[in-house]
Amino acid sequence: MTGRFDRLSLNRFTPEDKAVGVAVGAVLAGAVALGVAAPLADGSAAAETSAQAASVKKGAVSAESGQAKGKTMSAAEARSEGWKVPPRAVKPDEVIKLAKSQVGIDEGRGGQTKFHKWYVSTPHAKATAQRDGGFSVKAYNGAQWCDMFVSWLGAQTGVQNMGWDAYTVKHATWFKDTGRWGHKPKPGAVVFFDWDKGSGGRIGGIDHVGLVVKDNGDGTFKTVEGNTGNAVKEKVRQKSQVVGFGYPDYAA
Repeated sequence: MTGRFDRLSLNRFTPEDKAVGVAVGAVLAGAVALGVAAPLADGSAAAETSAQAASVKKGAVSAESGQAKGKTMSAAEARSEGWKVPPRAVKPDEVIKLAKSQVGIDEGRGGQTKFHKWYVSTPHAKATAQRDGGFSVKAYNGAQWCDMFVSWLGAQTGVQNMGWDAYTVKHATWFKDTGRWGHKPKPGAVVFFDWDKGSGGRIGGIDHVGLVVKDNGDGTFKTVEGNTGNAVKEKVRQKSQVVGFGYPDYAA
């Protein structure tokens, strides 16, 4: 196999960070190969929840959310979409604090975590499953979960335009397409890694995702990441490992 689909092979990852972020994982490779490898019909990618799911058209999942259109979401509407609180102005420190509080959480039976359980429960999971091959949302259970963890942080805190996805490549593409992409490790940014080519790689080669905690100013930065050694961990990473960063709409 060649191209992006070849990334489903776990043999190419570091022992610690087997986290391609494509939700269906290696076990489901044969079933959804074409759906995972193919880009969306209009080149767009998914992220925020779906009030967007209402925008599933010709296999595409809209990146727009209710708040992006200037709408106010009630608490009940937010919960029905998967948010803990309605989208609101949030500072990076709040998200970082929540991420750190999750350090040490690891996988249970079948590789399952509370982050899987949350993602599968959302309407957005149905939209991304349709986008990536039309499989059942149950396929997300026990799959690689680094991006589900990052998405969960956004849902719990109400961060606007942090993006929700289970496939790192689509998530990064959405950040870039919406003008929220760059190369500085700002606190609260979503960081996308390519273990092979690092900063010389492209979005299609992304393996893993995490949350930036702090730029150390020496070519390294601190993170909190899910699905790292099958757990949530704090790490120190090299900028040379990074394809790019996604920037949510944080409060000033």
